[in-house]
Amino acid sequence: MDKQDELRRQRQALKEEMEAADKGEFKEASRAGFAGAEAPDGAGARLRDRNPAGPDLAMVMDIPVRLTLEVGGSDMPIRDLLQLHQGAIVELDRQAGEPLDVLVNGTLIARGEVVVIEDKLGIRLTEVVSQTERLQSLR
Repeated sequence: MDKQDELRRQRQALKEEMEAADKGEFKEASRAGFAGAEAPDGAGARLRDRNPAGPDLAMVMDIPVRLTLEVGGSDMPIRDLLQLHQGAIVELDRQAGEPLDVLVNGTLIARGEVVVIEDKLGIRLTEVVSQTERLQSLR
């Protein structure tokens, strides 16, 4: 039990030293009884380094996401779905000229209108959904 008591005492002494260093009231290692203590700047710097000023987004910048455009949708019973054939028309829940939804991995991030760019379809963003609105849609 002597070794466990000694380890607990050293752990507590180190914890007190780190807290004191953050407050600018570093106790000397000899007073606390821990021989391997660092200088006061070391403990405080270690704790400050754990909380950088802003998030490091470099790690997530190359993660692929799926961007989809939603023209509209329709609810129908399976009976009607099975009766669809080539040339059938399905009425959507959107009005003509209404903006399309831009989704990233299924989350609404913006609205826009379809444009043609050199024989390809694209979208011009007309409204970007606020961060608050995006967070609410996740819940």
